[in-house]
Amino acid sequence: MTTTKPVRVRFAPSPTGKLHIGGARTAIYNWAFARATGGTFVLRIEDTDPERSTEENTQIILRALKWMGLDWDEGPEVGGPCGPYFQTQRTDTYEAALQKLIDAGAAYPCFCTKEELDAKREAAEKTEGGYAGYDRTCRAIPADEASARIAAGEPHVWRLKVPDDHGPVTFKDAVYGDMSFPIDVMDDMILRRTDGTFTYNFAVVCDDVNMAITHVIRGDDHLSNTPRQVLIYEALGAEVPLFAHLSMILGPDGKKLSKRHGATNVEEYRDRGYLPDALVNFLALLGWSLDGETTIIPPAELCRTFSLDRITKKHSIFDEKKLDWMNGVYIRDMGAAAWVDAAKPWLAQTNLDGSNVPDGITVVPTPTKEEAEAVARELHLPGEGVDADTWEACLADVDDDREFYEAMYPLVAERLAHLDEIPVKLAFLFWGDSVVLDEKSVQKVLLKEGARADEALAICRGILADDDNPWDAEALEELCRAAGEEAGLKPKLLFQPLRVAVCGNMVSPPLFEAMMLMDPADIVARIDGVTETVFSERAN
Repeated sequence: MTTTKPVRVRFAPSPTGKLHIGGARTAIYNWAFARATGGTFVLRIEDTDPERSTEENTQIILRALKWMGLDWDEGPEVGGPCGPYFQTQRTDTYEAALQKLIDAGAAYPCFCTKEELDAKREAAEKTEGGYAGYDRTCRAIPADEASARIAAGEPHVWRLKVPDDHGPVTFKDAVYGDMSFPIDVMDDMILRRTDGTFTYNFAVVCDDVNMAITHVIRGDDHLSNTPRQVLIYEALGAEVPLFAHLSMILGPDGKKLSKRHGATNVEEYRDRGYLPDALVNFLALLGWSLDGETTIIPPAELCRTFSLDRITKKHSIFDEKKLDWMNGVYIRDMGAAAWVDAAKPWLAQTNLDGSNVPDGITVVPTPTKEEAEAVARELHLPGEGVDADTWEACLADVDDDREFYEAMYPLVAERLAHLDEIPVKLAFLFWGDSVVLDEKSVQKVLLKEGARADEALAICRGILADDDNPWDAEALEELCRAAGEEAGLKPKLLFQPLRVAVCGNMVSPPLFEAMMLMDPADIVARIDGVTETVFSERAN
């Protein structure tokens, strides 16, 4: 089916948990399709699970959508002509739809008890062919008898009367094409339960009809529900929307994405310092492509170019390394001002971490690869466990000294995969005259036999401590290099010890550019402290 009506799509999460990556992708596709077609993006909360649906989870989902920039045209906090947008507030619309079916003879009451149905199922499963669905026992009950039993208070459900002369159930799917299901596998499904609550298949169709949804874009785990829903659309005399069922997102091992693969919900990626535009870009490409080649597609471009015909049936693999690469691209392109805005909590944490190192020179063990990977997997929220006043002061410092923090951006822009790496890479800027030395770096650089590290530090100290020398990164580097050459020291042997003495390890941002953000007296003090601590101990 091809509709000429204005596009109306919906994202309808259940507030039983956080916004999963798969759900986020579904939301992105609906949002992008609405924007690309000039249509309407509706947000609807399917909160009919009373035991698991919570207001807290609803707010978590709303925050996640807002963080990703997925603005909705109708729904919670926005309103709209088709509200309310919570299923628990729409019971009257389901009652009206059911009454319509009853009046049309398309629904009937069923008085079969659970025990009776279980016995029939058990008996059927013992025979060849097994259970074939409800046997329509109550379908032939005369209307007056059924009404009398209802009036007497006999428990009952309401079932859809599937037409006997109905051919195969067919519908159009933008991903899977023309779909057809044999009618004989469609039993008379329950619409309203004994307790008065409505089933998912009935409620979702009623909502989509009443909200004039033209396209239903959702995960292919709903594909088996679709023929049943089509029967309900037909019974209500409503136009069947165009469906687009999305393939699953799998982990690198080819199995369903789960906690064992790492983070699985949007908030975790936000808290690990991924940029919303990067995450939207990455998720959009899990099952869709612009041209098979383009990988960087900012949300604004996605909203111009998205189309259903580019969605693939093939399952997608969630490759976090690719996400890291893509996030790095967005970091490098965002500029210093935007970076400070996005990275503010982590910059405040950098200040806090650097300012709280032990006084003097401290040597710490180098973590193993396994230990480093374990730490990287752990989620540490900026400001977690910090006194409120202290944390507010650190945040305020970022605002008050933006020029200083913006100057950090070129030091690490090329080296960041996500923002939570900032404290580890830049905390040394806040050490003052103290240094935290990595043990491996001490052994491989400062104490390496024949490296002349003490001599290298002395040469660099002389240059850096001379007030007559300009405090300029390029000039100081050239002066140190010239002095090193005169002493017969190659640049690596000259600058690596300086890097370790100033930054604590062998890997750091551009050394001289970083020193421009530090107090010259602190740098000299660090060199002196490291020299005394490391080389005096060796002499002893």
